[in-house]
Amino acid sequence: MTLMRVCAELVGTVAEVLVEEGEAVRVGAPLVVLESMKMEIPVLAPVAGTVASVVVGVGDLVQAEDPLVVLQRISP
Repeated sequence: MTLMRVCAELVGTVAEVLVEEGEAVRVGAPLVVLESMKMEIPVLAPVAGTVASVVVGVGDLVQAEDPLVVLQRISP
């Protein structure tokens, strides 16, 4: 079992959380939408896997490198 933290790339506010714990996601699936400087920035799954935990909620202020979601990577 390999866990991967998906982190914010910039400072922003969580506008939407698009996944739930236990949900299967594909590479490139949108996980969270951040709002920064009046722009919406989707955060995409870098790997296929299952959502192990959602660390943030709507309205949370995040800094660059803050974890947003933890994925359990599907072994190849």
